[in-house]
Amino acid sequence: MFWIICAALSAIAVVAVFLPFLRQRTQPAQPTAAYDLRVYRDQLREVGRDQERGVIEPADAERLKIEIGRKVLEADRALQKAVRAGNGPGLALPAVALAAVTAGAFMLYDRIGAPQLPDAPIAARIAEAEARYAARPSQAEAETQAERPALPEADPEYLALIERLRTAVADRPTDAQGLRLLVEHESRLGNAQAAQDAQRRLIAVLGNTATAAEHARLAALMIESAGGIITAQAESEIAAALQMDATDGHARYMLGLLNIQNGRPDRAFTVWASLLAEGPADAPWIAPIAEVIEELAWLAGEPGYQAPTPGAPAAALPGPDAAAIAAAEGMSDEDRSQMIAGMVDNLMARLAAQGGSPEEWAQLIGALNVLDRGDQARAIWQEARHHFADDPAALALVDAAATGAGLAE
Repeated sequence: MFWIICAALSAIAVVAVFLPFLRQRTQPAQPTAAYDLRVYRDQLREVGRDQERGVIEPADAERLKIEIGRKVLEADRALQKAVRAGNGPGLALPAVALAAVTAGAFMLYDRIGAPQLPDAPIAARIAEAEARYAARPSQAEAETQAERPALPEADPEYLALIERLRTAVADRPTDAQGLRLLVEHESRLGNAQAAQDAQRRLIAVLGNTATAAEHARLAALMIESAGGIITAQAESEIAAALQMDATDGHARYMLGLLNIQNGRPDRAFTVWASLLAEGPADAPWIAPIAEVIEELAWLAGEPGYQAPTPGAPAAALPGPDAAAIAAAEGMSDEDRSQMIAGMVDNLMARLAAQGGSPEEWAQLIGALNVLDRGDQARAIWQEARHHFADDPAALALVDAAATGAGLAE
């Protein structure tokens, strides 16, 4: 089908370019000298008629005939020159040029394009993305295959201090502060695997008191150790962070990166667009997102997306505008409740009809619970779990919302 379309478009272009040459050949335009020649000959005949009627003297008629005759000769020479110029290569030259351009275009595509690439409908691309997601290497495999960048030599005194820190942590393995220091300094030295091991031990020591940020830090260290690949083990740490705090920016950034790596720019866009809109502008993930968000939007099927102006206030998710907020201030409690319920119902209808990001589903669950519509919130939660069953990190977001609403047992 692709080649049929290309051939048809090429044929249309060739005909459009070649048609003027063909029309000029079959219906040649008369040069200006031909019109001049006819005018001068008419003038000669008019002078002859005037002489016969006695309007002009014979001497004047002869002088006019000589002058017009000279113009006739000049026009005739110009006409012959134009005719010779018009009898050049004809259709051969444009035909050869068009054939060369067309052949060159196909040869260029064959050289730098991908003519063997099959059609890629959306269903096939999603299936390919799921297969890529399932075929990720394990953390151990990725770490074995990862290239280690060359690092500058550290100061010997600094290395001696770090060695003393390692010894102290080994002597006191449950010292959380020592483990935090070890993670920080192993990271500075570029020892991502050692930092990852220390961070994992820190989380084990903290137990249930470990924060979302600490799980996100472990995920980041695992990704660094794996050469940038987000493995299933690293993804589980991202999901754990989002389960604890659905708004954690670091974890959400890595969630978007995970979807990009596995061929789902549509999912990545919803996460990163929300992060970019929320800010703050000095967050470490804002700059890398801003560099690629418009290209990511195009890949996600959102070509009309416009990135927010840095520093401009923006809401990550749909909500009331300034006018609606101002109007709500003058409402009665009952009217205000009705307005809020209407916005929640609109969000629920849109998610049912068009789908949405995990953040929007989480927002809806929390809003329904606030409105004392617990049964609906629970039903939405179950629907979201079914919708994001193949996306553990997104699932963690909606589960965290349900837990915060007291729906999870």
